[in-house]
Amino acid sequence: MNKYYTLLAFFVLSALSGICQTANDTIWKKGLFVSANINQVSFSNWAAGGENSVAINGFLNSYANYKKDNIVWDNNIDLSYGLNQIGDEDLKKNEDRIEYTSKLGYAVKNSKKWYYTGLLNIKTQFANGYDYTNEDPIVISRFAAPAFTVLSLGIDYKPSEHLSVCLSPIANKNTFVLDDMLSNQGAYGVDSGKNIRTEMGAYLNVRYKQEVIENITLMSQIDLFSNYLEDPQNVDLNFSLILVMKVNKYITANFSTQFIYDDNTPISVYEGSGSEKKLVGVGPRLQSKQVFGVGLGYKITKSKIAK
Repeated sequence: MNKYYTLLAFFVLSALSGICQTANDTIWKKGLFVSANINQVSFSNWAAGGENSVAINGFLNSYANYKKDNIVWDNNIDLSYGLNQIGDEDLKKNEDRIEYTSKLGYAVKNSKKWYYTGLLNIKTQFANGYDYTNEDPIVISRFAAPAFTVLSLGIDYKPSEHLSVCLSPIANKNTFVLDDMLSNQGAYGVDSGKNIRTEMGAYLNVRYKQEVIENITLMSQIDLFSNYLEDPQNVDLNFSLILVMKVNKYITANFSTQFIYDDNTPISVYEGSGSEKKLVGVGPRLQSKQVFGVGLGYKITKSKIAK
């Protein structure tokens, strides 16, 4: 179990480092947005038919950005988790995300928009994920199985506080599968029996966050990675977009969408249903997810000059 706690401790310590204040005469900009959404559909003697359903989703975004002289340090955490239940079925996970990004930059001489940059990105999940294709659900993911880390060096273009484009010609990407059952299956591109797959390549990280219209905030991110040593033309993609629409001080509506393509993650495709269901193909495919909800939301922003 030590490997689980090692990765968790690494994540927690890295995240906390972004919240701590260091040095003098520094400017910190901090923010927190938390929302909880509940959606329910209920039928009684409904002639057209239908099934009762309920879904609960929670989302948290927090950032702590530091700037002093030629140094900038941006830290961002996204957490989300959701469950839904249809009819008499068991609760099923419909959203599960942990992502932390820390980016340290030093301004290029005579420039206020370009920075030499080092970046750390970590992605994983909270709970087990299951394949419900068969009658008995099968575990296909857990916390840190998979987990993805990217450590890169490059240059960051920041024309404003809303947009960041970080290009790294030198990047290390690691895929962790810290579960013996899944690693023995060779899940997520890790060799059978191994717990980590290491790749070297180029990495592009683009982040955009702004109130595009009054009371409507757009948060978007795109990650692209190309492995220099193996099929560099098959670029891994992770794109996410979140719209937060503020109704009043506490009521918000959220829409999020995410697209993922990983050339090392095979997806099984089936045709038919029940006893006639059959496997028709296995291979990398574009994954997509959309979530919409209305619920409670709370936002805090803060700027501070420490002397």
